[in-house]
Amino acid sequence: MGLRLISALALALMFAGVKWVGERGAGVAETLFYRQIGSVVCAATFVALGPGFGSLRTKRFGAHALRMAIGVIAMLLNFLMVTLLPLAEATAIGFSVPIFATLLAAVVLREPTGKWRWGAVTVGFLGVLVIVQPGSGHISGYGGLVALGAVVSTAGATIAIRHLGATEAVATTVFWFGLTSLVPLGLAMPFVAHAHDAGTFAAIAGLSLAGGIAQLALTGALRLAPVALVMPMDYSALLWASLLGLLLFGQAPSHWTWVGAPIVMAAGLVILWREHRLRIAGSALAAVPEVQE
Repeated sequence: MGLRLISALALALMFAGVKWVGERGAGVAETLFYRQIGSVVCAATFVALGPGFGSLRTKRFGAHALRMAIGVIAMLLNFLMVTLLPLAEATAIGFSVPIFATLLAAVVLREPTGKWRWGAVTVGFLGVLVIVQPGSGHISGYGGLVALGAVVSTAGATIAIRHLGATEAVATTVFWFGLTSLVPLGLAMPFVAHAHDAGTFAAIAGLSLAGGIAQLALTGALRLAPVALVMPMDYSALLWASLLGLLLFGQAPSHWTWVGAPIVMAAGLVILWREHRLRIAGSALAAVPEVQE
């Protein structure tokens, strides 16, 4: 829970930094390249001070490559989302990730999904619509589509992280994601990189550090505790995003955000509660000894 709270604060700081440097000419692909350098440095430092670089050995190169591809797309869309939307609204829409993860698990992985979770998915969508207010002009159609792509791809990345977490250590997952993502992002840098003043580069360095810390804390939380226990800590990010949005950009959350965000949060909590109950029931069933004939 503590790791998840740290990741929520670090992510809020990172996204505020992305929005700030974006207003000063730094593109999302360029910013993500520097952010991933920070992630690799944080992971390498953690490994050097702890288990050693031998712990980075892995036989799951295919799984890491898939996680990298999904993760890069997700982060590019998330970075673009925060440049297009007010910070609090972008954060609140991001709370719908568990909803889309449930939808992906049902449609793509063919996981059985009952009425509780389908009901929560429906309610969660309604909460997102309340925040976005389609047709009102509060959020542009382009911004809304980017936000949709961001949460769907982030849901996919979450599933990939959980899949890797069954065998890979926290630092291993973070290190290989950061290192492998530098290949496609590095190839793009000659076309997207720009010169910036010292203040902008300092902000990029700060958001890169915050992103690396958030990645380690988030991956550690997903690996060390059940999702149902740690996921509610994410909702503290709305308070940080609201404060940073007001202080840095003069953007106060709309009243619709405060109406829609609790709906999305409640839907996510229902999904997590239901998965937790099913996991307990499955464990209890597995613990029952077979009747000997």
